[in-house]
Amino acid sequence: MQSKLTRNSLAVIPARAGSKRIPEKNIRLFHGKPVITYAIHTAINSGLFEKIIVSTDSEKIAEIAIKEGAEVPFIRPSFISDDHATTAEVLNHDLIKNNATDCFEFACCIYPVTPFLTISDLENGFQLLNTKDAKSTFGATEFNTPISRAFNECPEGKMKMLWPHHSVSRTQDLQHSFYDSGQFYWIKVDEFIKKPELFTDNTYAIKIPNWRSHDIDTEDDWQRAELIYRALQMEKI
Repeated sequence: MQSKLTRNSLAVIPARAGSKRIPEKNIRLFHGKPVITYAIHTAINSGLFEKIIVSTDSEKIAEIAIKEGAEVPFIRPSFISDDHATTAEVLNHDLIKNNATDCFEFACCIYPVTPFLTISDLENGFQLLNTKDAKSTFGATEFNTPISRAFNECPEGKMKMLWPHHSVSRTQDLQHSFYDSGQFYWIKVDEFIKKPELFTDNTYAIKIPNWRSHDIDTEDDWQRAELIYRALQMEKI
């Protein structure tokens, strides 16, 4: 499987410059290294990819990416580098630009701020893509508590249950729910190019434990993630 995969797989790491909540988030130092370094090195060390590219609109990010072993074949145009550009749009553009349909059967979009991503996650995602009728696979994490008992805040601070019929349900009787861990998406190139969607009716997920799933969007998120990463390093996990 390894040799077949290496000949047919492309990794795309989308890393634009315009992060507002955490300036220069994709290259900010995380535990002493630009955070995008972790994604690049995980992809390289996995041995799963013939080619690893970073899609960016920034010469600064491109320079760091190339230094760490990725390729930056072009600078991403501004029309897919703003706040409204979706991952699917960026990935579709990059696949077409790299003639992926002629060269690759599979592609993996790896997000740049993923210091907790492991090689096993990428391997398991690919295996799932090929053992099911899947069009895409990704990492998912279980909510800590059932969302069936979630509340909305109403005027004057009052709380209203989204699903009142679960007000007396026991948590152990409620269905488990999951969310995107924000780490990677595997896709089949030809099918994605025909219909550029990351989440379809035939999307499957591998389960990522909560302690390795961190959506880093704020300073508080960043500090918490670094503390957990440091603790894990001390424990050699």
